[in-house]
Amino acid sequence: MHSSSMTRDPLGPSDTTCHPLERPDISISVRQVFGLETDLEVPAFSKSSTFVPEIDETYRFDHYTTIAILAGFSHNRRVMLQGYHGTGKSTHIEQVAARINWPCIRVNLDSHVSRIDLIGRDAIVLRDGRQVTEFRAGILPWALQQPMTLVFDEYDAGRPDVMFVIQRVLEVEGKLTLLDQNSVIHPHPSFRLFATTNTIGLGDTTGLYHGTNQINQGQMDRWNIIATLNYLEHEEEVQIILSKLPEYNQTGLREQVAAMVSVAEMTRNGFMCGDISTVMSPRTVLTWAENNTIFQDIAYSFRVTFLNRCDETERPVVAEYYQRCFGHDLEEENPTRIR
Repeated sequence: MHSSSMTRDPLGPSDTTCHPLERPDISISVRQVFGLETDLEVPAFSKSSTFVPEIDETYRFDHYTTIAILAGFSHNRRVMLQGYHGTGKSTHIEQVAARINWPCIRVNLDSHVSRIDLIGRDAIVLRDGRQVTEFRAGILPWALQQPMTLVFDEYDAGRPDVMFVIQRVLEVEGKLTLLDQNSVIHPHPSFRLFATTNTIGLGDTTGLYHGTNQINQGQMDRWNIIATLNYLEHEEEVQIILSKLPEYNQTGLREQVAAMVSVAEMTRNGFMCGDISTVMSPRTVLTWAENNTIFQDIAYSFRVTFLNRCDETERPVVAEYYQRCFGHDLEEENPTRIR
């Protein structure tokens, strides 16, 4: 690749170089890089680039989810991650990509993302002082021609017209036909496609993920690997909080973090049993711990982080979870006191 192409805007579809290498040029040990008990080796790039995510040294990899993601990279499989919010589905893909230097971009399929956003549109540009109309490629044809990982977040929230566009590139060859341009785009050998979803295409049956849709089962059948990422085990979740907030890693505060994680686990069990409709994710626990470093009041931090977002009729149940884990009633603390 010519170095001059790197001077263009790296975020624009007009950029044709997202990585100095066209294909992975090294192999790495999954055991050494990801800490998993396996002898697998996977292809990787020896050089990084603008689009490669930053490495989070404190990230903890789930064994089976990591293996599924690595299979997507190694064997060009379409991988979908399903699970509750806050389990780190998108971050898991990014952190795998970061360690193998594979460029990665995420697209959130909310209701504002249209077919035009994905495919592209005609735009008026200046050429030799004259206004002319030319086609500007959208994110999908641009990424498809790159050594790039494209992650569709909130896949089950996509509009029907958008989903049928994506269905084209889920085929084995993954070719994309641009009708307006009378052209067919062939995917780059190092292009990879992932998606994250909460409801695995069956629609929202719980009321927790309003706005999600059922996904055409013909399209679901085109995803080669569907992995489920659940919440972490108690001790693993505690260790993540301690690694991200080392000020808690001392006598007394470690027990406090363990109690916070226990509250979160009780909300998850309560949700599954139908007692409450709001769940504490690992992200919520981390936010609670961060807020507590500001307010120095564990009960007040709990209120502003989680309790106040719960339905009023469910707050007594959540307060009982708090009492069980911390040994005192939530009402005993002064919610307006900030040390």
